[in-house]
Amino acid sequence: MMITPVHRSRDIERKPEYLQPDKCVPPPSRGSMGTMWFIRDGCGIACAVVTWMLVFYADFVVLLVMLVPSRDYVYSVINGTLFNTLAFLALASHFRAMLTDPGAVPKGNATKEFIESLQLKPGQVVYKCPKCCSIKPDRAHHCSVCKRCIRKMDHHCPWVNNCVGENNQKYFVLFTMYIALISLHALIMVGFHFLYCFEEDWTKCSSFSPPTTVILLILLCFEALLFLIFTSVMFGTQVHSICTDETGIEQLKKEERRWAKKTKWMNMKAVFGHPFSIAWLSPFATPDQGKADPYQYVV
Repeated sequence: MMITPVHRSRDIERKPEYLQPDKCVPPPSRGSMGTMWFIRDGCGIACAVVTWMLVFYADFVVLLVMLVPSRDYVYSVINGTLFNTLAFLALASHFRAMLTDPGAVPKGNATKEFIESLQLKPGQVVYKCPKCCSIKPDRAHHCSVCKRCIRKMDHHCPWVNNCVGENNQKYFVLFTMYIALISLHALIMVGFHFLYCFEEDWTKCSSFSPPTTVILLILLCFEALLFLIFTSVMFGTQVHSICTDETGIEQLKKEERRWAKKTKWMNMKAVFGHPFSIAWLSPFATPDQGKADPYQYVV
């Protein structure tokens, strides 16, 4: 097998003894491993908390500053229900993206027994990560924050305190989509409320004093505009990444494509599940990604 420049840039070994398996601690048994995935990173935890606080702030302004004082009951009920539904879905998507294993490779699986179990044939290659002592599947990359190799890792996002990878990309895409939608909805309601207050008495258009009302609305407008732009861009790049079946890291490193090319529709179903249904929009539905072997160790 000819070794390309891309192959030379990775830790390539062909025989178990070259992988130094004696230096690797065997991975813990499944019974001793926790069921919940959570990254203990101070920056990521702080960003996740700030995310939730900003959504709660937006909900506070929408309900208590704009909708509750409104004399149009139907307008308040419709917009209040829509905004809170989207906000709930956004936070649920964030929760799933943060606490779902993104596709971590078992740590320390580069043991002599495991390597021999692969029954490598002449010319076959396996990759070892020297940082987490794991035999890496194809398209896996090491995350310095999670301290694990992640299958189809796109990037590490501090806002969800987790990597975006094979198992949680759906939830991250839904999170960016719902945040963009509530940001757009909030901007539209702020615009209508300013017009309403200019036409009516400022003391009657809000439960708060006019200066407080203006400050709260301006802050919400700034927050919504900022996150509308940011999450819309992220949503667009994620959808493009899914359709082209090329992660952000693979695009950045310009890695040689070694996997089969599929249609955009097949790539979307691989992330959101089979077949297409309303479950694609639900953060509570776990994608059915088939029974493909997630550990493609041998090349």
